[in-house]
Amino acid sequence: MAYVAARGGEAAIQYAEQLHQALNGPLTAERVQLIAQLLPYLVDRVMGEGSLYAPELAALALAQTGGDLYEAVLLLRAYRSTQPRLAYAEPVAQDQIYTVRRISAAFKAIPGGQILGPTLDYSHRLLRLDLLDGAGAAGRVQPVTGSDQRVADTEHAAAADPAQATALDPSLPAVADWQRAMGLLEPLPDTPPPDPATLPDLTREPLSFPAPRAHRLQSLARADTGGTLALGYASMRGYGLVHPTVNELRLGYADVVLRHPITGASFSAGRVRVSQCEVVDTQVSSLRLGYTATLGWNEVKVIAGAMLDLEMDAPTPHPAHREEFVLYHTEAVEASGFCIHYKLPHYVTFQSGLDALRGVRDQGGEVPGDR
Repeated sequence: MAYVAARGGEAAIQYAEQLHQALNGPLTAERVQLIAQLLPYLVDRVMGEGSLYAPELAALALAQTGGDLYEAVLLLRAYRSTQPRLAYAEPVAQDQIYTVRRISAAFKAIPGGQILGPTLDYSHRLLRLDLLDGAGAAGRVQPVTGSDQRVADTEHAAAADPAQATALDPSLPAVADWQRAMGLLEPLPDTPPPDPATLPDLTREPLSFPAPRAHRLQSLARADTGGTLALGYASMRGYGLVHPTVNELRLGYADVVLRHPITGASFSAGRVRVSQCEVVDTQVSSLRLGYTATLGWNEVKVIAGAMLDLEMDAPTPHPAHREEFVLYHTEAVEASGFCIHYKLPHYVTFQSGLDALRGVRDQGGEVPGDR
């Protein structure tokens, strides 16, 4: 596909950028801090799709782009590509996550109990129109007490410093481990933990098919939330073979465990917000698990992604069953970039098409599409 570069428009380009900045308002440190504080789930989505856990930088990207998610993700990925890799974090097991929210739709009672945590799942979806009339918010906010207050206090402290998330219980067992103990799931292979430095890295090498397990999980971790949901929803409506049940959904903080290069001792360099989900399929002779995890808190993506993890192993021709289709078309930067490139000048190719069309008509031929 060929197109020519626009020339002689430098002044117009500068004015267009100035107009964009004027419409979005001044870019200030205070504005960035407000975005990080008031829109945590949006910041988490940008971090997850940008493959970089940096709340302040994700908030800066949102402020700089006026809230354009795809542009913000692109900015974050571009910045990440300029940074050196200093170390590899050790794997973190589910029962090592400082859990804030943990639910299962498969069992009413699970080891450690269900933890609703912060959620609007059971709230009325009503706009607070009274706020627009000047009513204060304090009168409608109910105070939290007991263990809920402990979680809230920890959350406020962790928002400023993730290392403060010490009041949460890190020892809640994985539901899947409980199922394996009861013989409902196949036991895990008896292999040593992988060396993180030897795992395939999607941020530094191209995606190939069939994709290594590490590439699939990395792709789902940074996949576009909307694309993942669209394919997952299509499967849920009957275009796929999987009817999933959420085995376990968990939100919490995970330690970034590093190994000292001289002493070899392990230590925590801090904590990051993480989401993970396992779905289970009961329409086969034995239970199968699908899994997705991502940086930040994004329940919709990890649920849909865990389902797609199962669907990509199915043999039927539905698009969600094809690994190449799913992983390529949920890649946010590639997809948005290809779409946006159609705005660039395509004068040469379009004029060539028009010349061919005129030539056919001049010769009295039938143009495809004519009636």
